[in-house]
Amino acid sequence: MILFVVLLLIGMPIAFVIGISGMGYFIIERAVPWTVLVQRVVAQTQSFTFLAIPFFIFAGNLMNETGITKNLLSLAKLLTRKMYGGVAQVNVVLSTLMGGVSGSAVADASMQIRILGPEMDKQGYPKGYTAAITCLSGLIVATIPPSLGLILFGFLGNVSIGKLFIAGIVPGILMAVFLMVTVSLTSRHHHYDKPAEDATFPTFKEIWTNLKMSIWALLFPVILIVGIRFGIFTPSEAGAFAVVYSLFCGVFVYHELTLEKFWKALKNAIADLGSIIVIIAFSGIFGYALTFGEVPVLMSSFLLSITTNGTLMMLLMLAFLFFAGMFLDSDVNTLLLTPIFVPVVMSLGIDPVHFGICMSTIITLGCMTPPVGTGIYIVCGIEGCSIGDFVKESTPFFAAIFLEILVLVFFPQITLFLPNLIYG
Repeated sequence: MILFVVLLLIGMPIAFVIGISGMGYFIIERAVPWTVLVQRVVAQTQSFTFLAIPFFIFAGNLMNETGITKNLLSLAKLLTRKMYGGVAQVNVVLSTLMGGVSGSAVADASMQIRILGPEMDKQGYPKGYTAAITCLSGLIVATIPPSLGLILFGFLGNVSIGKLFIAGIVPGILMAVFLMVTVSLTSRHHHYDKPAEDATFPTFKEIWTNLKMSIWALLFPVILIVGIRFGIFTPSEAGAFAVVYSLFCGVFVYHELTLEKFWKALKNAIADLGSIIVIIAFSGIFGYALTFGEVPVLMSSFLLSITTNGTLMMLLMLAFLFFAGMFLDSDVNTLLLTPIFVPVVMSLGIDPVHFGICMSTIITLGCMTPPVGTGIYIVCGIEGCSIGDFVKESTPFFAAIFLEILVLVFFPQITLFLPNLIYG
């Protein structure tokens, strides 16, 4: 662990930090042949369930090139026409609708700041406010299916990915409500983007017209959940279906997917996947070192010596995950900590599906907090605002998110109602 911290501090890429730290343990112990370590690197990626990740990443990039985003934006503008902070509200609604398309909070935020950032600047929003709501609304994607974080958690924690997908729907919508209320309050206070006096509430006819163009994107997560629940396809097969579905929408529905856009989506997917695959592969060595050294058992004993109260334990874990997320990428934290924390929560009678939703949310929040949050630097870089302005304007939104997480912790049935209803 000391080697891990040292390598991290000197700025080595995180994949090599994980791999070298794992190897360092076995160099000292000399209890395992090095051929086993090589096998662990390969074996970590040889999982049928793991195939869901590259498929969903490719599908998300394809959908961003098919015109789906443009139609979802039109629907979001219609639904928020009468609200205070109109364009900021559009930001939150679009993130909610895009949750079933992109699967990645950072990808969603970076896309939306390019689309909505100039419009929010015209409406007089401070750049820090624009960056804050764009970045933090992307957090909704952490739970709305098909969240890549939930796929990783299910794969590593041996938890039903279908249940995780269903469980994430209500928390994702609840977070959208909390953020929209915050946007309304802050916009009224600062007099941002007041609705036009002649603005009217959207009519059924207008909503129906927009829905007809957006329905293909909105049906996507529904088809995935129904298909997984009724055994039509596994999570990995669902990912393959997502690619085919994206191609179908781009070519036959919206007629916007050209060969050039297809290659662009493929290149972006390969770039996104490359960084994730290397981390996952090298985490095989690190995970094997943790297991060999009985770290999960020792960690469980230590945590259980602090408290055996499930709610208090969950709050302690989430606090730790929040601070860990400030320094390590969300995928890295999921890979390293899921095998440690899942046995602990299960021993206390906490449903791992409930914990998975809370963990995915709080870990992804780390992408949006200084000093290492990738989401912050991408969004602030595109918008051209300082980190200080971002932190100042994001305070009410962080408060809303923490409040929502506390509601989920203390009222687990909010998360578990749908999966229990559907799976029984």
